[in-house]
Amino acid sequence: MLNIIGAIVTGLAIGVLARFFYPGDVPMGGLMTILLGVGGSILASLATTRGRYGDGVNRAGCLASVLGAMALIFLGRAID
Repeated sequence: MLNIIGAIVTGLAIGVLARFFYPGDVPMGGLMTILLGVGGSILASLATTRGRYGDGVNRAGCLASVLGAMALIFLGRAID
């Protein structure tokens, strides 16, 4: 249960940072922001760890998660 709550809180923080740093307006609600952050974290994890799981939180992982979320915003806008 705590893992789910942690994923939601982390996803919200990553999603808000990605929306803040992405140039231009990114109209989406709170739930989509959480999903954006979780998706960005998963994308960054797949791109950087190659299947290995890290221990704890580090700055590089957080930066990669924000960049992954920004990439998802870009892809969403390109498809739309």
